[in-house]
Amino acid sequence: MVAGELLQEPPRCGSAHDGTGSEPRRALEDHDRFPQVQDGGQYSELSDGAVRVTGVLEPRASEREAPVTPDEEQAMLHGGQKPPQTRLYLRRFAVLAVFSLYSLVNAFQWIQYSIITNIFTFYYQVSSDKVDWLSVVYMVAYIPLIFPATWLLDQKGLKITALLGSGLTCVGAWLKCASVGPHLFWVTMAAQVICSVGQVFILGLPSRIASVWFGPKEVSTACAMAVLGNQMGVAIGFLLPPLLVPNTPHDKELMGRNISVMFYGTAAVSTLLFLLTTFVIKDRPPQPPSISQAVLPDGPLEDYSYKQSIVNLFKNKAFVLLFISYGVITGSFYSVSTLLNQMILSHYEGQEVNAGRIGLTLVVAGMVGSIICGLWLDYTKTYKMTTLIVYILSFIGMLVFTFTLDLGNIYVVFVTAGALGFFMTGYLPLGFEFGVEITYPESEGTSSGLLNASAQLFGIIFTLIQGRLTTDRGPLAGNLFLCAWIFVGITLTGEWSLPRLLQIPSPLPHTVVLLRLLKYF
Repeated sequence: MVAGELLQEPPRCGSAHDGTGSEPRRALEDHDRFPQVQDGGQYSELSDGAVRVTGVLEPRASEREAPVTPDEEQAMLHGGQKPPQTRLYLRRFAVLAVFSLYSLVNAFQWIQYSIITNIFTFYYQVSSDKVDWLSVVYMVAYIPLIFPATWLLDQKGLKITALLGSGLTCVGAWLKCASVGPHLFWVTMAAQVICSVGQVFILGLPSRIASVWFGPKEVSTACAMAVLGNQMGVAIGFLLPPLLVPNTPHDKELMGRNISVMFYGTAAVSTLLFLLTTFVIKDRPPQPPSISQAVLPDGPLEDYSYKQSIVNLFKNKAFVLLFISYGVITGSFYSVSTLLNQMILSHYEGQEVNAGRIGLTLVVAGMVGSIICGLWLDYTKTYKMTTLIVYILSFIGMLVFTFTLDLGNIYVVFVTAGALGFFMTGYLPLGFEFGVEITYPESEGTSSGLLNASAQLFGIIFTLIQGRLTTDRGPLAGNLFLCAWIFVGITLTGEWSLPRLLQIPSPLPHTVVLLRLLKYF
C-alpha cells in the first residue's frame, strides 16, 4: 500500500538500532553503532548528555565510495587495524528489481477489487461494504503483525522475510483462481487475507535492501526505487482491472471468464517472481558495500528494547500529535482510494475505465508530490512550516474534490483528483521526516512503524464509515466526513507547529497564536 511502502522507513533508509543504517546520523549514534572504536577514541561530554567522538572518524566517512582511499584509512579505527574490504556487486540490481516487482504484484492485489466494486458486487451477489473489506483487510493485517515482522527481519534475515512476502503473495494469487464462482466469495476473501499477511513482510524491506546491498551514494536512490515498485503496483491496480474485466451484466459467464483471466495472469506472474526471489535474493553480499556496513554488528543491539522505545515515543507529546494527524491524512487517502469506484459511478454511470484512470492519476500525482516535497525538505529543512502548509493544501484539495465531483464533467474530476493526490501523498515523506526529527534518538524504524500503524487504523475506520455514508447518503456526505477530520488534523498539526514556528511558549490561547501569526506574515 502507498503509505506502508512510502512509509515503512524514512528516506535515511536505516535505523540506528536495527543494524540497517548506512551512516552515523549523530554523535550518539557513532558511539552506539561503532563499538569497536571505544578503545582508541577520545570522548567529551556535551551539555545535553550526548557524547562527542574525536580522533576516531572523520565526519560522514561512511559515505565514501569503495575502494578505501588513504584519507579514509586515517579516518578508520586506531590501533593499526586494516580497513575493512568493501565491494559493490552487480547482483544488487537484480535483488532490487525482483523485490520491486513482487512488491508491485502484492500492491496490485490490494486495489484490484475496489476499483471495480460494482462488478464484484454483481458477480458474487454481495453488498459493496463486503467488497470494501477486501481492501480493508490489508490495513487490518498490518497493525498486529508489523512488529513480529520487524523482529523476524532482524533475527532471521532478509531472505527468509523476502520468501515469506513473495510466497504468501503467490499462494493468495493461486487461491483466487479457485474463487471464480458466484458462490465462492469466502474463498476470494481467504485469498486476500493471505496476500495481506504477505504485504506485512514486504513493506519493511526497502531500507534493508538498500543499506546492505548498495553503496553509500546509492542508498537513498535504491530505497526510493524499492518503494516506487509498491506505488506502481497501486497505480496499475487502478488501471488494469477495468480493462481486463469490463462490466457485462447481461453475461455473467463472460464476466466470470474475464475475472479468471485476471486472477490466472496475476498468479502466473507471482509464481515467476517467487522463483526469482528464491534464487536471486540473499541476506547480504559476500563483502559489505560500505565501511559503515562492515563495522556494524551482525544483529540488533542487545540493550535495545522495542517496548521501551514505544513507551518513550508515546511520552513525547509532539509525536502523539503527529501520530494522530499523520493517521488522519493517510487514512483519508486510503479511504478515497478504496471508495473511488463507488464515488465516480454514482455520478458518472458506466465510467468504470475512467474511474481506474482517475485512480491512476491520483497515485501518479502523489508520487510526483512525494518527490517534490522531499526535495524541498532536503533543500530548506523547514519541517514545521512545510508540514503545516501541505496539510492545509490537502484540506483545500479535499474540499475542491468534494464539491466538483458532481459537476457532470469527468475531466474536472481528473484534475481535482490529481491535485488531491499530489498534496495528500506529498505529505507522507514529510510526516516521516518530521517524526524522525522530533523523536531522536529513538529508533527511526519504530517511529515510522507506529506512524504506519496509525495510518492503517484510521484507514480502517474512515473506509468503513465513509463507505456506509456513501451508500446511504451519497458521496457528498462521505467526503464531508473526511474533510471534517482533515480539519481536525490541521488543528493538531498547528498545535505543535505554530508555537515553535513563531517562537512562542506553548500552550497559549489560540487568539494569541493567531495574532502572532498575522504579525509574522
